[in-house]
Amino acid sequence: MPAPLPGPALGLLELESLARGVVVADALVKRAAVTIAVAEAVTPGKYLLIFTGPVGEVAESCEAGLAVGGAMVLDSLHLPHIAEAVVAALLHGQWAKVGADDAVGIVELHTVAATLRAADVALKCANVKLTHLQLAKGIGGKGWFTLAGVQHDVEAALEGAAAAVQAPLLVTTELISRPHAELRGKIL
Repeated sequence: MPAPLPGPALGLLELESLARGVVVADALVKRAAVTIAVAEAVTPGKYLLIFTGPVGEVAESCEAGLAVGGAMVLDSLHLPHIAEAVVAALLHGQWAKVGADDAVGIVELHTVAATLRAADVALKCANVKLTHLQLAKGIGGKGWFTLAGVQHDVEAALEGAAAAVQAPLLVTTELISRPHAELRGKIL
């Protein structure tokens, strides 16, 4: 499979203060030309900021956000050249459908940063499509995503996702060889 073309960068800041989160959001968009994909309160009482744009702009905004957030920043992430499918899911809620012959991989992680890192690696290491991505809200701050494709590619993507994060951050990976039509239509 040919190497994917470099995508945009992605930045993430998770803060323990909702109020400071809004101030940080203002600071990072004032610092550089980035697009905010997520700026919201999430369980349990944290503020999550995810933004995207050119590599240099995202790096500048991360720097500004870390400076303004100070000790209230709980977690941060800067991923240059993130997989385009992750950005499409975050900005537009776009993801692929699971086909009748597809295998499905499910990856569940303890943090949003780990989820985004694992999804990026999974999409880059195998010919799979992102079919779902959920971050923090309503799931206790965790994250999970699903992938679909030919089974050996999904297996490779699951291995890549698991290897991309520290072991304590990974809850589980699961594989469904050919999901039933009822599952594909209602859950996946």
